[in-house]
Order: sequence, then C-alpha cells, then structure tokens
Amino acid sequence: MNTARGEVSIEIDGAPRRLCLTLGALAEIEGALAVNGLEALGPRMRAASAGDLAAVLAALLRGGGEDGALAARASPGAAARGVAEAFRAALL
Repeated sequence: MNTARGEVSIEIDGAPRRLCLTLGALAEIEGALAVNGLEALGPRMRAASAGDLAAVLAALLRGGGEDGALAARASPGAAARGVAEAFRAALL
C-alpha cells in the first residue's frame, strides 16, 4: 500500500483491495456520473445511488490496479467508507 500515492485499502471477499483516486479514475467517475469537475461531484456524491457508488468504487479499484468488477461484491458500508477514504487520502 503506497499511502504517499493516496492508496487506501478496502476488504472485498475477505481480501484487502487497493483503491486510488488517480486522474484516470477521476475522469471515469466524472463521465459515469455525468458531472463536470470536483465542485459538481460533491453534491452528487452526497445523494449517490447504489449505482453511483458502484461506479465510483469500480473506478477507484481500477485506479489502484484492481479489477473494477469487484465493486459489485463489496458491502455497501465498506464501499461507502472506502470511497470516502480514497477521496480524503487523495485530496488532503
């Protein structure tokens, strides 16, 4: 885990998986949620649907070098915590 790069960990199927908000992941998230920029992303994430959360988690998993398909197997609580931690780690 490279915390200097903003990587965080989430457990999916009993194994730790790496999440990272890369520029590519951010662009993917903006496209999936049809928002333009971080200012628009905040309000959208505060009212996120399950589909939104899954799309964001998949992008963050790919940013961390993992298989984005794992997002569908994450628990909702772990997904929400992981997404929040990944954004916090990247933007602080």
